[in-house]
Amino acid sequence: MVRTTPAAAAVVAVLAATALGLAPHQAQAAPAAAAWATADASAELRFHDIPGSGGITLKGNVFTPAGAQPGRKYPLIVLPTSWGMPQIEYIAQARKLADDGYVVVSYTSRGFWLSGGEIEVAGPPDTADVSAVIDWALANTPADAARIGLGGVSYGAGISLLASAHDPRVKAVVALSGWADLIESIYSGRTQHLQAAAMLGGAGYLTGRPGPELQQILGDFLGSRLDREAQMIEWGKKRSAVEQIDRINANGAAIMLGNAWGDTIFPPNQYAAFYEKLTGPKRLEFRPGDHATAEGTGLLGLPNDTWTNAHRWFDRYVKGERNGVDTEAPVQIKSRSNNGYEGYADWKSVGSGGAEKLALSDSEHLFTNIDSGADGGVIFLSSILDQFVKAPPTASIPLLPRAFAAVWQSPRYDADRRIRGTVKLHTTVTPTASDGTFVAYLYDVGPLGIGKLVSNAPYTFHGKPRGQAFGVDLELFSTAYDVPEGHRLALVIDTVDPLYVEHNPTGAQLTFSSPRTDPSYVSVPLREQ
Repeated sequence: MVRTTPAAAAVVAVLAATALGLAPHQAQAAPAAAAWATADASAELRFHDIPGSGGITLKGNVFTPAGAQPGRKYPLIVLPTSWGMPQIEYIAQARKLADDGYVVVSYTSRGFWLSGGEIEVAGPPDTADVSAVIDWALANTPADAARIGLGGVSYGAGISLLASAHDPRVKAVVALSGWADLIESIYSGRTQHLQAAAMLGGAGYLTGRPGPELQQILGDFLGSRLDREAQMIEWGKKRSAVEQIDRINANGAAIMLGNAWGDTIFPPNQYAAFYEKLTGPKRLEFRPGDHATAEGTGLLGLPNDTWTNAHRWFDRYVKGERNGVDTEAPVQIKSRSNNGYEGYADWKSVGSGGAEKLALSDSEHLFTNIDSGADGGVIFLSSILDQFVKAPPTASIPLLPRAFAAVWQSPRYDADRRIRGTVKLHTTVTPTASDGTFVAYLYDVGPLGIGKLVSNAPYTFHGKPRGQAFGVDLELFSTAYDVPEGHRLALVIDTVDPLYVEHNPTGAQLTFSSPRTDPSYVSVPLREQ
């Protein structure tokens, strides 16, 4: 047992192994129950082999409060790791929680790195692992069975939400950059989110062991196996907390959800819809950024609003402290255009200023298969640039080739427009082929015609009669964005975007029209002035 080596040394060692690209079987396991403590009497870190469900071993670590008194019980926080991340992911935040009096158990999710089993994508074995870790913590640490919380980022968030449906001992959950609806996350608009799925699949193979079921699903999904669509959707539903909302509500855990407006893995709409279905204590936070970037600096131990509120949430609903977090407006958002927070009573109130309808009166005819230059950007990179330097993807709207891009523009605004919530498109499409894809983009267009991307969303159809018009209702990804005075909005539709899989046959064409009996429009929700 080593007591003089700083905990930071453990972090550096594992980070170095990760940076060097060591495969899971190459990394050296920390000895079970090895202890690391700093010279200053702060919380102690120990590494453990923890029994998971089905007989596997999970690699984990435990922080206990400094000077923990024999016989005294402390509130417990369990943190499953993100997709592809090792057990040291949460060390900075776990230590802070332990310094505040918590026992904190973090573990590498099954199938990744040195933990046993195969990647189950938050399947039943993963939720059973959470309960097994709780059981182990209650038997081997001074954890209090009456005060238990779960938390995590991304994959850890999804697992935590699902586990709260199955283990009534859980009093609170903090789910950051996660999913509640896996289908709406990577298959929204019946369109495969290509870059997101490819990134997740690649990271899974690089850092873990995908099981046969996941390999089959990935192959079918990326291979556009429409004949397997029903099976893929059923697989996704089993891994979606929204499908278990009744059990989650019955168990009554206090749920805090946090996400970024530009999350290209798990877009914000599905979190907002899930939040509205929760009946217990709840909180929803949206900030600028991409997947896990809003809370990313906190994982490095730097000051971070998301993690500050996560700790307050645990303090209120696990410890039972009256710290006021439950008296604040439960929906907290930060606009992509400024640094201030806005509080709302519920998600529906975010766009309480009413919706501005922009008529799409002109008929537009598109040739498919060609990228017009209007795109949603690149996974991670584009929304990170938007988060830190307010530089979202752009397009020169006047120069978009009209054979491949349909464009409608509003008049110039004589006052700011503060977009809040979910932009909705209603239109009529007539295809020359029975299958097809299009992507809708909303741009903030400045005086020089340069459009900054406000939001986007894909839409795919299959089995439609050729030459027969049909109506489309499409929700763009939720956002908070301020359009300056003197600018205008532009709706652009094209058929190719590197973020998504395209289903347009070669030579297919699409016509967008606005019938007199069913006019086309885009509805833009605005903040109350």
